[in-house]
Amino acid sequence: MDIAFEWQAQFHILRPSIHARRANIIVKFQDLYGFTVEGNVDDVNVLNEVREKVRQQGRVWWALEASKGANWYLQPQISISQGIGLKSSLKLSGFVNAITLKKLIRKGIPPVLRPKVWFSLSGAAKKKSTVPESYYNDLLKAVEGMDTPATRQIDHDLPRTFPGHPWLDTPEGHAALRRVLVGYSFRDSDVGYCQGLNYVAALLLLVMKTEEDAFWMLAVLLENVLVNDCYTTNLSGCHVEQRVFKDLLAKKCPRIAAHLEALEFDVSLVATEWFLCLFSKSLPSETTLRVWDVLFYEGAKVLFHVALAIFKMKEHELLLTHQVGDIINILQRTTHHLFDPDELLTVAFDKIGFMTTNTISKQRKKQETEVMKELDLRLRRLNSIRTDDK
Repeated sequence: MDIAFEWQAQFHILRPSIHARRANIIVKFQDLYGFTVEGNVDDVNVLNEVREKVRQQGRVWWALEASKGANWYLQPQISISQGIGLKSSLKLSGFVNAITLKKLIRKGIPPVLRPKVWFSLSGAAKKKSTVPESYYNDLLKAVEGMDTPATRQIDHDLPRTFPGHPWLDTPEGHAALRRVLVGYSFRDSDVGYCQGLNYVAALLLLVMKTEEDAFWMLAVLLENVLVNDCYTTNLSGCHVEQRVFKDLLAKKCPRIAAHLEALEFDVSLVATEWFLCLFSKSLPSETTLRVWDVLFYEGAKVLFHVALAIFKMKEHELLLTHQVGDIINILQRTTHHLFDPDELLTVAFDKIGFMTTNTISKQRKKQETEVMKELDLRLRRLNSIRTDDK
């Protein structure tokens, strides 16, 4: 089931339709993945710069493909000392080591290579290799026509997933997205289907070359990359992540955290959607995919880095707020106009500071007990109310 998109063939960022609104000039354009975006002239200038950076980065990756082979990033790492003195015009020789690969990925994987690199580095290819080749098609045939709470919710959410998109919001797009989501809901009945996954799967469909590869990317994401139980019925994993994020915000951005607490602002009001949709509903698509480039290589800690960076970037404005609504407006305006992935990722990794997966895992374990107690208490209260109503 191949999915071909005309806009994937070449990098068209600007298709402007300009009209004046008082002093501002608003520009509408279609981005690389077919989403219509609205911004001002400054945004257009940023996008032009980003487009040029993407082209330059693409040259580096293609040069590596030519000199090291198509799957050079899967080769055993070499020591940094081996790379010293082995220079070419692009300093290619040292790129095979893991440290430099990390830097290269943080600078962005070229869109045309993204499907192949993601599929290999994320572990999706390995996961797919453990089952028969016909697994996905057999799964779809086995569940065809079956009716479950998950399938009903999926059908409800299909038309609400990126409405207006030239491919996703069509019968063909809806059908492809439905197959991926329904297939996964039967693969993992504990997850089934959770709102938020529709946006994630939709963006995976736009990036990957085939529907089946999008399915396996979703599988590796939920089973290996993200924390367990993020998308289960009680969202316990998501609740844990929100508590960990609140702790990290207090540690990394203490002034912001103190100010938000004084205003009784709960960061989960905005961050829950960020974590459940992996920023796909909040950031421009190409910025989201730059985040995903790093997510599939470095793991779920990347979500914390990026979420913290968004707050950090607007620290001055946030400290001047006096109402919860103003905080939400600032954060939404910021995320919707974050067209420069490099700006976001520079803050995320250079200004937020070092965080290891181990450190975050310890924080999760600390919060898990409290979250489970709270969810258990909530369930008991709900059951008590139901009993009283009988």
